[in-house]
Parts: sequence; structure tokens; C-alpha cells
Amino acid sequence: MDLESIFPGLANTPFQITSPSTTVYNCFAWAAGESHRWWEAHPDAGHYWPNGHTPDWSIDVVIAAFSTVGFAVCSNGDPESGVEKIAIYCRDGEPTHAARLKADGTWTSKLGVDVDIEHTLDGISGDEYGIPTAYMSRVV
Repeated sequence: MDLESIFPGLANTPFQITSPSTTVYNCFAWAAGESHRWWEAHPDAGHYWPNGHTPDWSIDVVIAAFSTVGFAVCSNGDPESGVEKIAIYCRDGEPTHAARLKADGTWTSKLGVDVDIEHTLDGISGDEYGIPTAYMSRVV
């Protein structure tokens, strides 16, 4: 996978691949701290969704799902001691991706069925995922 062709922002920002490809989990599960199951809201997908499956797909559905595991909407993705944060990306108003802030200030993402990477928020912003639209946090 040529990450820089899919995410041109990675060409100008630091990033590193941190795990091999897998179909076991996706970005939403990874952002919540899970790597043992795939999170998918649509009822026909056959995957887990924390607050019950829905055919609707919106930022509110994603926020409600992360709320079930202790996250609450916050104002930014800035690091805070003792607080774990996630960013929810949207393109054209639809959620596309979630990333988790690490203690060292870098972000970690699962890229679909492909690899996990450490990156900056801008590194994966663009045509594929859109931009960070909402932030959530939970005390750790």
C-alpha cells in the first residue's frame, strides 16, 4: 500500500507503520482501544456496534457509540495529562475515520483493513477521510 498516494499529507509530516494489515479490527475499534473486533454500525455487516446496529450513519451515531465506552465530546485534540482523546474525521458531513491520541502527542490509526500508523492529524486529512470534525475524551 502506497500510503503517501492515498494520504498526500503524509509526504510532509512524520509517520510510521506500527502493525501489519488485519481484518480483525478497524479504525473505530482501534480508536476505542480495541483490537479484537471490527466495529460496524450497519445491521447487515455482521460486526459489533457498541450501542446497537442502525442503518443510519452520522456523526451523532459515532459519538453515541464512543460514549458507551466512556468518551464525551470535547473542544480539541490537544494532549492533556490523564486524558485519552480521539478525533472523528468526516468527509461531506459523513464520518469516515477515527484516530486516537497517544500519550506522546502523536496520533494512531487503523487504516481500514490495512496497517496501523502513527501520524499527525493533518497527515491523513484530505480526500480519503476528510478532516477531523469532532473530538472526544475520557479520563484514563
